[in-house]
Amino acid sequence: MQIMKDIILPQAVKNILPALGNQFIGNVKDSSLVSVLGITDLMYQAQTVRGSTALGIQPILVASVIYLILTWLLNRILAIYEKRLRVSDNH
Repeated sequence: MQIMKDIILPQAVKNILPALGNQFIGNVKDSSLVSVLGITDLMYQAQTVRGSTALGIQPILVASVIYLILTWLLNRILAIYEKRLRVSDNH
């Protein structure tokens, strides 16, 4: 267990983190993973707003900007963790 905790798992996490992070970001983009986080599906809500108001594309644009910010933020967080892992490799 000690070898697994100290040697194998850190190496495994370092190797799978980029792929796992990219897959997570892809899930956010492709599906409504946001609803799992407690937020109602943005595109559904944007369509509801479009249907109940005279607004055309504005609700869709707002939802798109929110998704863009969310995926950019997740990408930045992933890049920070990857950078920390690379720095730890050099020491």
